[in-house]
Amino acid sequence: MDVFDELIRLRNSGQKCALATIVQVRGSIPGFQSAKLLVREDGSLVGTIGGGCVEAEVWNAAREVMETGKPRNMSFSLGQDAAYDNGLICGGQLEVFVECISPQPAALIFGGGHISKSLAKVLDLAGFRVSVIDNREAFANKERFPEAAEVHAAEYEEVFPTLAMNESTYVVIVTRGHRDDMRVLRWAVNTPARYIAMIGSKRKTISVVKELEKEGLPRGLFDKVSAPMGLEIGAISPEEIAISVAAEMIAMRRMPDGPWRAASKSIFADEQSRAILKPTVTK
Repeated sequence: MDVFDELIRLRNSGQKCALATIVQVRGSIPGFQSAKLLVREDGSLVGTIGGGCVEAEVWNAAREVMETGKPRNMSFSLGQDAAYDNGLICGGQLEVFVECISPQPAALIFGGGHISKSLAKVLDLAGFRVSVIDNREAFANKERFPEAAEVHAAEYEEVFPTLAMNESTYVVIVTRGHRDDMRVLRWAVNTPARYIAMIGSKRKTISVVKELEKEGLPRGLFDKVSAPMGLEIGAISPEEIAISVAAEMIAMRRMPDGPWRAASKSIFADEQSRAILKPTVTK
């Protein structure tokens, strides 16, 4: 199996991996400069940097790099002494660079209206793999969304099972109406999506959440929903709204705990929202 082919497959399918590369060689080693080893999240391997205890140490480092996201430089001296602790007596030296390869973020845009058209363009430029889903074929087609990797023209419930959901998935709900928004939100909050945003005022969002709570969905599921969606930049036009939403998605991707959080418009960002959502006690 080719290392690069597998790396691309993993990245496109939303899976993290670590790539180790021999970047410098001095003297004799069991591998060669530029040799590569790919470590999947489950610990399985593709490729080799020469085997032995060096490869075992690099494997351990790769697991750590995937956990922290921070790359590592590693140096090895292959002593002439057979008792040398790495088990190799080639006599050479090598340096290995281990880096985390994060999956390409997937943006699922539910709804094919004006905001979606602008948002698909901006997110494609920002490196997201864009998919558009709408139950109207006139609004969900490749002519309307040439940047999208996938376009689904079908009822939302039919599409949900076909979507690969993971921590690199971003969901934007901009359907044509209140009921369709609710259908998508009901599904989205039960997925591991990293980001969920819904168009509309906070009051509208709270109304949707109250309806879903009546169905038995726990309130905690909605903590990760951003509504109104996007960073507050005074956006008015569809293009401006698209930029504000894309900015919030980039912030979630690059600085999830950054200062922008202070201005987050989570549904439960203030006590007034909590009061509105407080269940009515009846006897």
